Amino acid sequence: MSVSVQSLSKVYGAQKAVDNISFSLKKGEIVGFLGPNGAGKSTTMKMITGYLQPDAGTATVCGIDVVQDALAVKKKIGYLPESNPLYYDMYVKEYLAFIAGVHQLAQAKQRIADVIALTGLQVEQHKKLGQLSKGYKQRAGLAAALIHQPEVLILDEPTTGLDPNQIQEIRQVIKAQGADKTVLFSSHILQEVQAICDRIIIINKGKIVADDYLTNLQQQQQQVVQVGFAEALEAEWLQRLVHSRNVHKLDTHRWQIETDAPDQLRKELLELALAQQFNITSLQTAGLNLEEVFRQLTTQA
Repeated sequence: MSVSVQSLSKVYGAQKAVDNISFSLKKGEIVGFLGPNGAGKSTTMKMITGYLQPDAGTATVCGIDVVQDALAVKKKIGYLPESNPLYYDMYVKEYLAFIAGVHQLAQAKQRIADVIALTGLQVEQHKKLGQLSKGYKQRAGLAAALIHQPEVLILDEPTTGLDPNQIQEIRQVIKAQGADKTVLFSSHILQEVQAICDRIIIINKGKIVADDYLTNLQQQQQQVVQVGFAEALEAEWLQRLVHSRNVHKLDTHRWQIETDAPDQLRKELLELALAQQFNITSLQTAGLNLEEVFRQLTTQA
């Protein structure tokens, strides 16, 4: 495994920021790491990268323990933290040359040119970092994380501050890196996670509440049945159904109903239409999107 986390915990005073979590990541995986604010995402990432010491448990990167040999781990990891600390008085190319020097890269000049092109910094490469927009600062941080060609990428909110076009470009960069690297990244833009990742880890209040492929998560959580009637019904007709959980009106004649038993709910709808002489114009089961899965998993008691 490229990354292995076993029984990892971190406590701040009386608060367990990370509470006995375990997961592993394989080479070639792009894994979305999700959770509400304060759930423990950034703390977990900092422990994996060696920037924070765990209070219990272990984390290894490419077989190296992050506590026993933090320097060796940092050589394997490209890390873009949420705060993205930069030296604002340095020029873009100067900063990347400094990072290349830290990693003692051979052919540093060519590698700097490569990451500038990869992250779309060409237009801004002669400016000081402090003069860049927030989006271009993110690109500079990503370029620094990639410059030494790490085996593992840890990206904490990599698309913060980017406009829709820039998000699309960085999405392609992340997907390309996932071909031969392990990528773990967090984001509050769930559409981006859904577009890039197959596997999702969701953490809530310091505990992992889901770790699976997105398609499996969608099937495990409540699904939705969409139904259309020729008549304009009142919501009470649908709320009375045994397997109806939440009813949402889409328009005058169409409804979306959350359920944990879609087949039984479809049967109930057909029985309702027959008994009340309603005319069903459409009836279909749809999986939940990532936002709905996230909401269900992080709001459950």
